Amino acid sequence: MLPQDPVILLSYVNTKLRDQYPSLQDLCEDLEADQQALEEKLKLINYEYDRQQNQFV
Repeated sequence: MLPQDPVILLSYVNTKLRDQYPSLQDLCEDLEADQQALEEKLKLINYEYDRQQNQFV
């Protein structure tokens, strides 16, 4: 289960992307997370996924 707080979620997801997953899609598939919902939640705090960096920026 992913953290619900957007700021904690940002830190958690970016760490996972950096250390374990080559893409957001891979992370979401492995964790059975809704990618669209995840991206929308992080947009609330003005972060969007950057594929080249493989991070939310």
